Amino acid sequence: MGEEHRPLRRGWTTGTCAAAAAKAAFTALITGEFPDPVEVTLPRGERPSFALALTRKGEGFATAGIVKDAGDDPDVTHGALVLATVTAGTPGAGVTFRAGEGVGAVTRPGLPVPPGEPAINPVPRRMIRDAIAEVSAAAGCAADADVEIAIPGGERLAAKTLNPRLGIVGGLSILGTTGIVVPYSCSAWIASIHQGIDVARAAGLAHVAGATGATSEAAVRRLYDLPETALIDMGDFVGGMLKYVRTHALPRVTVAGGVGKMTKLAQGLTDLHSKRGSVDLALLAHFAQAAGGSEDLCVRIVAANNAAEAFALARSERIALGDHVARAARQTAEDIVAGRGIAIEVIVFDRDGVLVGRAPFKID
Repeated sequence: MGEEHRPLRRGWTTGTCAAAAAKAAFTALITGEFPDPVEVTLPRGERPSFALALTRKGEGFATAGIVKDAGDDPDVTHGALVLATVTAGTPGAGVTFRAGEGVGAVTRPGLPVPPGEPAINPVPRRMIRDAIAEVSAAAGCAADADVEIAIPGGERLAAKTLNPRLGIVGGLSILGTTGIVVPYSCSAWIASIHQGIDVARAAGLAHVAGATGATSEAAVRRLYDLPETALIDMGDFVGGMLKYVRTHALPRVTVAGGVGKMTKLAQGLTDLHSKRGSVDLALLAHFAQAAGGSEDLCVRIVAANNAAEAFALARSERIALGDHVARAARQTAEDIVAGRGIAIEVIVFDRDGVLVGRAPFKID
């Protein structure tokens, strides 16, 4: 089997690593011994085991560390050390959570945990509680523990994520819903899109803008003077954003992107990654013809190398190709949120952030 056909290797979420580390540390706290490897139960019942990369025990505390393996997923936390330090908790209080080095704190409403709490999401919290309960039941002791999760270097890694925009300060989030990272599912990115929408809704915003990249985001922000909380870094996942908006409605949604990706949206594609489909140059030629373009222009657009060249050719004849693309793209987006009372606008920008096409919000 060729390397290009090798099955992609799955990995483990930060939540799974934190739960396993917490279980090992709690076990050491009450028995004096670290289980290595340590086994943890995932939400769907799987029980993987993990080798410990670090153990430390002192007066009244135990620390265990696990190196996160994200498999073949391009995850910024791949290779990071996830640490859990456990101390005895207040009798009857159960498990309490603290953010250590490199784990963020929530500062804005709308996220899965309230402001002031460590950025440890609900499912990882449940996994940690369950792991500690399993050990306490076997040992015949109370499951009362203070658990501090840390990721050394996490604040630097968090700068590469959407956490600062979401109001998570000081580091990374401890994430996961299944405990498993599926390679190239980009589930973390889509989860960040969902959280961005939740934060915008909690802030009472009536208008958000999803952009495919930094250039289009900066351009649409200038256009509307939007606050940072209104900007959704949707990347290629316009479908993922709009499907979430369909069930978590906002009055107005702007979709902004470059000529190639907005052409794909006009074609009906909602995952704009290059692997999901290419630009239909014949469709662009059809739009150019509808805008009054010459037959020669249409022939040259069909033979173009890419969407950017097709737009340049149309511009040479003063043909408003972008407006036709934007209108077709808006129709694709409107179909996703139909019946929800959500107004959609699509704006097309070139590589320099210049507006080259627009399908504005429809006025009732």
